[in-house]
Amino acid sequence: MFRSGVAGYAAVHARVRAMYSTMLTPEMWARLREAEDFPILITMLKETVYGPYLSQVEDKDLSPRRAVYQIKGRLTDACMAAISMVPEHARPLLSQLYRRFEVDNLKAILRGIVTGSSWDQVRYVLFPLGSSTVLPAQAMVEAGNVEAAVEQLQGTPYYATLSHAMRRYTAEQSLFPLEVALDLDYWRTLWSRVGRLQGQDHQQAVRIVGSLIDTNNLMWAIRYRVYHHLSEEEIINYTLPFGHRVRDADIRAIAAGADIAQVVTGLYPELTGVDELLQEPRRGLSQLELQLRRYVAEQCRAAFLGYPFHVGIPLAYIVLSEMEIDDLTVLIEAKSLQRLPEEFVPYLVLGGGMPERQATD
Repeated sequence: MFRSGVAGYAAVHARVRAMYSTMLTPEMWARLREAEDFPILITMLKETVYGPYLSQVEDKDLSPRRAVYQIKGRLTDACMAAISMVPEHARPLLSQLYRRFEVDNLKAILRGIVTGSSWDQVRYVLFPLGSSTVLPAQAMVEAGNVEAAVEQLQGTPYYATLSHAMRRYTAEQSLFPLEVALDLDYWRTLWSRVGRLQGQDHQQAVRIVGSLIDTNNLMWAIRYRVYHHLSEEEIINYTLPFGHRVRDADIRAIAAGADIAQVVTGLYPELTGVDELLQEPRRGLSQLELQLRRYVAEQCRAAFLGYPFHVGIPLAYIVLSEMEIDDLTVLIEAKSLQRLPEEFVPYLVLGGGMPERQATD
């Protein structure tokens, strides 16, 4: 029997609620948006829960890249805490969710190899996973080429996936088939973890994880068609046939040439200006993706409403924490480049002062 309900989640609920309460408030976001420059922004962030992570590095060494690396350490700690406290049956799901940062690291390592970057150039681009990673990151970078780096992954969950995709990489000399293979394998595994849950755990995981998959899948399909001009068959092969709102039929419709705006508004009638956004895809698609990510944030906030004893609470906290880090990354980069608020605020998911809507499904 699964140890769920009140018995399994009472302590989890209390602890995650306490962690959730330390996320940046609207008032703090307003202050951060108005910071005059990067040093002042860092000074402000040191007054928040990110302070201990930023203080590990002397100010003179705290470049924008290093600052982002340091604040990601809080997300690592949050994920590890959540994984350790949930009932045993829910740990595979949260562990797989956390593994996405490792997949992103693996892709960054491969890009670093292709561009001839040194380990010192790559290391602070990676997510700080510490001893929880299986990637021999430095050895891979120093291997000097993609083929040798992939061989370093023997015995890890990634070796079979990448080995299978290496034939196309060798033929095309493009990381695209490797990255697609990693992404599809990751999300299939995550969805299979959702399928093993029952009751409220399953319902909450479908809504949150499914919404994440929907956003990625929909944007993949649109970009493959609009930017890369892939064939119908290729788009279907490079996307996923499952999700929460977005179904296989919707992806196939986009792949077959259906009106994209009509498909999107049919799936998300609450989104605004979809027709206009798609008329100028270079900027519009990023804004469409932001609207979809805000929808995911609503699903996460909804997990904290009503009956609280389920995996949705820690799951939602991790996803929202990642969004907070993403927004802070935008803010750090914008302040270091002295951008005006109107240039970066529209790209913030949680920190842009946008009104919150309550999720309804």
